[in-house]
Amino acid sequence: MSAEGRPGGLPRGERLLRDVVAASHLISLEQLPGVVAEHAARAGLDDVRIYVVDLQQQVLRLLTGHGGDAGRGSGAEPAEVRVEGTLGGRAYQNVEMVTGHPEGDGSHHLWVPVLDGTERIGVMRTTVAAGDEEAAADAEYLAGLVALMIVSKGPSSDSLARLVRTRDMTVSAEMQWRLLPPMTFANDALVIGAALEPAYKLGGDTFDYGIAGDTVHLAVFDAMGHDTAAGITANLAVAAHRNSRLQGAGLVESGRAIEEVLIEQDESGRFVTAVLAELDTRTGLLSWITHGHPPPVVIRNGRWVTTLECEPGHPLGTDLGVEPAVCREQLEPGDRLLLYTDGIVEARDPNKEEFGLVRFVDFIIRRNADGLPVPETLRRLVHSILRHHDGRLDDDATVLLLEWHGAAGTRRAAPAPG
Repeated sequence: MSAEGRPGGLPRGERLLRDVVAASHLISLEQLPGVVAEHAARAGLDDVRIYVVDLQQQVLRLLTGHGGDAGRGSGAEPAEVRVEGTLGGRAYQNVEMVTGHPEGDGSHHLWVPVLDGTERIGVMRTTVAAGDEEAAADAEYLAGLVALMIVSKGPSSDSLARLVRTRDMTVSAEMQWRLLPPMTFANDALVIGAALEPAYKLGGDTFDYGIAGDTVHLAVFDAMGHDTAAGITANLAVAAHRNSRLQGAGLVESGRAIEEVLIEQDESGRFVTAVLAELDTRTGLLSWITHGHPPPVVIRNGRWVTTLECEPGHPLGTDLGVEPAVCREQLEPGDRLLLYTDGIVEARDPNKEEFGLVRFVDFIIRRNADGLPVPETLRRLVHSILRHHDGRLDDDATVLLLEWHGAAGTRRAAPAPG
């Protein structure tokens, strides 16, 4: 049917998106699945199902709109789809549409990644008729709109917070997850990805980043302890860091601001180690300081080329008066920068063998060679560390990975989203 012959003279996909947007303004997240499915069916996308990934990216859980029972399936619909070994999981991992086997009438399922930019939220499954050449494109656009709706309505939804958890969470972890920036960010100059474990028992580990024009600010923190007080200390450090950099402070000045807040608010002697860094995305010039923290690592052309040693300052909150040096390194297009906490490399297996820095960096290199995008590389890294540690970590483990594509005119082709 021509566009002119359709209601309102609009192409089918355009009308679908317009109608869903119009309906979205006065609904809650619980109402979203029903509203999307209703409008999608009118456009030939039948039986739409939305799945969101859990915090540890192991399962995709059905968003049903049942409030506190949001993960409950209905009828033959599975409440969970595993990320490993399923069509939906393949769509999620590879950030690409996956087509299911045809039914007797020729109809088939489409599994479409649900992305907010490059942040992988989950997948959407729909049934489309045989020969419907517009369905795939319409489904991709709808999945993108669904992602935006989940992001906008998610912060006010306890149902979503329950849905993405597979177990109870500590108060410290609750604080950390609420304060974190998105786990993935990308533009034409760079990709940023992060991972933290143990997801439900985070103590003092956290990270932060922010984009200001051509400058990217990065930070990784490791607060003393593994309890709620450690989480409070880490949150104070992040808030002070954000506050100081938004006022235009440099790296050393931001470190001092963090120290002042920690000493003022916490007289117990708790401290944080940290790496604070800035990258000029036009030139690739990286500047950084360390406060008693493991040094960053640079991977270039599939090789571990350097560990960024720099004269450290004292751990923040100890007031020892040791100023850090500001160090600089020239990155090259395609470089990957790794910032991490000691829990990544010190995770031990039942035989007390450490995961180790060499194994950590080698894992990133091998997954890069496999062509995996940054978020999927980190998902697999974390699961590898958990397997090494028999599923339980005694210390927090955090990694923040930045991939710089290069300055304008020299950038390589951007990788697949996600």
